[in-house]
Amino acid sequence: MSSSATNEVTGGDQRILAIKGLRIEALNGNVIVDNVDVNLKRGEVLGLIGESGAGKSTIGLAAMTYARAGVRITGGTIVIDGVSVRDLDAAGRREMRGRRIAYIAQSASSAFNPAHQIIDQVCEGPIVHGLMTKAEAQAWALELFRALDLPNPDTFGFRYPHQASGGQLQRAMAAMAMSCRPDILVLDEPTTALDVTTQIEVLILLKRLIKEYGTAGLYITHDLAVVAQVADRIKVLRHGKEIEEGTTNDTLHAPKMDYTARLVAVRGASEAERANPDTVKDDVILAIENCSAAYGPLTVVNGVSLTIQRGETVAVVGESGSGKSTLARVITGLLPPIAGRIAFKGEPLPKALKERTKDQKRIIQLVYQIPDVALNPRQTLGEIIGRPVHFYFGTSAEETRKRALELLKLVELPADFIDRRPMQLSGGQKQRVCVARALAANPELIILDEPTSALDPLVAEEVLKLLKRLQVELNLSYMLITHDLDVVHRIAHRTAVMLKGSFVAFDSTQRIFDGPYHPYTEKLVTAVPVMRTDWLESVLAKRAATASA
Repeated sequence: MSSSATNEVTGGDQRILAIKGLRIEALNGNVIVDNVDVNLKRGEVLGLIGESGAGKSTIGLAAMTYARAGVRITGGTIVIDGVSVRDLDAAGRREMRGRRIAYIAQSASSAFNPAHQIIDQVCEGPIVHGLMTKAEAQAWALELFRALDLPNPDTFGFRYPHQASGGQLQRAMAAMAMSCRPDILVLDEPTTALDVTTQIEVLILLKRLIKEYGTAGLYITHDLAVVAQVADRIKVLRHGKEIEEGTTNDTLHAPKMDYTARLVAVRGASEAERANPDTVKDDVILAIENCSAAYGPLTVVNGVSLTIQRGETVAVVGESGSGKSTLARVITGLLPPIAGRIAFKGEPLPKALKERTKDQKRIIQLVYQIPDVALNPRQTLGEIIGRPVHFYFGTSAEETRKRALELLKLVELPADFIDRRPMQLSGGQKQRVCVARALAANPELIILDEPTSALDPLVAEEVLKLLKRLQVELNLSYMLITHDLDVVHRIAHRTAVMLKGSFVAFDSTQRIFDGPYHPYTEKLVTAVPVMRTDWLESVLAKRAATASA
C-alpha cells in the first residue's frame, strides 16, 4: 500500500488499528461481514456486541488477517500502526501476531498444547519475538499468574493444561496473550467461562494493562454490563452489518435502534423477575446426603447434602474449581462418590452409572454448556433426538420419528429441521436440540450445566423462557449449575453456594442474595457487574479504602 493510501485509511491520526470497508464472504458467496469500519487509538477499547452470527468474532480474527475455514476476506483495508497487514507476507504476519496484536479466545481448552507445561507456552511468545530472556519471561508470567488470582502462582505454570480447571485455563490464556505486552488485544468473550469473582479480577487486570501500556482492545462479548467496565465505545452488529456505534454511556442509556434497546432491556430483566413458587410441589425427588467425591487423592466434593423437590429449580453457584460440575457427575453416576448416599424418590441410587437400571438412567438427564461438543455433527436432528426415544422405550422407526417431531415442536423448532444437521443451526437452535434430546427420555430431573453462558442475551432469553415453560407443562425439576447470577435470580427457587467442595450457604434464592450474607456469598454478589460505566472504579475505590483502613 502506498503512503497516501495508508494516510487515507488512518486519517493521519494516532490510530493503532484502522479497518475500512471490511468484507468477508463464505466460499458459497454468502456475506458474513458487510462493509464494516473499525478504528482504535492507543489505550482505547471498542466493544463489539450483537447476536450469534452477527460477525463479531469474524471481525476480531480479521484484525489479525485470520479467516476461519470456509470464509475469506474479500475486501477492505486492515492497517496496524501505519502498516497494511494484508500486504505483508507470511513471515511479516507471524512477526506481527502476538507481538503487536494478540488474541484471547472464548475456548481455553483449544488454545493450549496438552503436551507442554503452561508456563512454557505463556513464555514462548516473548522469547520467540526476542522481547525477553527466559528468566525475564518467567518472572513476568508469574506476575500475571498472581494478578489473575491463579492458585499457587509460583508453581501453577508447571501444570499441564489438563491439570487446570476451565476457569484457570481461561486465565492462563489471558496471561499468554498479554505476555508480549501487545499494542492491541482482541478479546473474544474472555470472561464468559469465568465465575464472577474471577471475572472481576480479569477486568481489573485488563484495565490496568490498558492504562499502563497504552494497549488498545477489541472487546467481543454478549454481556453489556461487562463491556461497560472496559469499553470507551460500543459498536452494535447484526447480520454482519453495523447497526449503531456510540460512546458506552450513550449506548447503554440512550440507544438509537430498537435492537440495541432490546439488548439493554434483557440484561436488566433479572432485577424484575423471580422464580415462580407455584411450580414447586411438596415432594422431594432427589436427596443427597453427606456426599464426597475425589479424583485420585484429591477430594473435590466434601460432605455435600441437598434436596430437590418436584417442579423446583435448585442452582449451584461458585467459582471455577469449586466442585459444581463434579457434583453433577456424582448425581449421574459418572463419578461414583467415595462417601454418602443419593436417593431418587426415596429409593437409593447405585453409585456407579453402569450399576443403574435403564429406568434409573432415564429419570436424570443433562443439558451441557456447549452444544457444539454435545451434538454429533454427522447425525440429523431426527437421529439425535430419536436415539434416546428408541433406547429407553423400544419404539419403531416410525414411532421414533413421530416422537422426535413432537419434541421439536415442544422446544419451538420447525418440523422440517428434523433432517438438518447441527452445522445448519444457530447456537440457540442447537441448545434447543440439546433440551429436546434430554426431554426425549421423559426425565423427572434435568441437570443444566451452564445452559446459556455460550449464548447471546436475546437467544439466552428465549432459552430461559423455554425452560420455564417446560417446567410448568411437564412438572420438571432442574438442577442449574452456573456462574451467571442473573440467570439464578430469574429461575432458581433455592440456591446453594459452593466453595472448595462444600456448601457455605443453601437457602431460598431471595434470602441467599438479599442478605445478610455469608462472607463468600457477599463476595459473589458484589462482584456481579452492573450496567454503569463507573461500577468497576467504585469497586476499586472500596478496595483501596478497605486496605487503608
